[in-house]
Amino acid sequence: MTTEAVAVRRNHRSLQGLVVSDKMDKTVVVQVMRQVKHPRYKKYVRVSKKYMVHDEEGSSGIGDLVTIVESRPLSRKKRWRLSSIDRKAVG
Repeated sequence: MTTEAVAVRRNHRSLQGLVVSDKMDKTVVVQVMRQVKHPRYKKYVRVSKKYMVHDEEGSSGIGDLVTIVESRPLSRKKRWRLSSIDRKAVG
């Protein structure tokens, strides 16, 4: 087998966040929090961003801590897939 025929595996980015919505079919909204240093005041500020994530089985619910990985475009806003559920929500 030649090297051209072997598929190249890419390292996809992965993020960890909290599920904030599961109202859609096969899609959840995950909020990822991170801390960035303010350029002028040098204070760390919490910044959050929401990602549309593909959840094929619909296994995650609101409040779950999940890991998501980058993927090919699945729809207009979905570019992430659910990798694992790290912690289920209590209740």
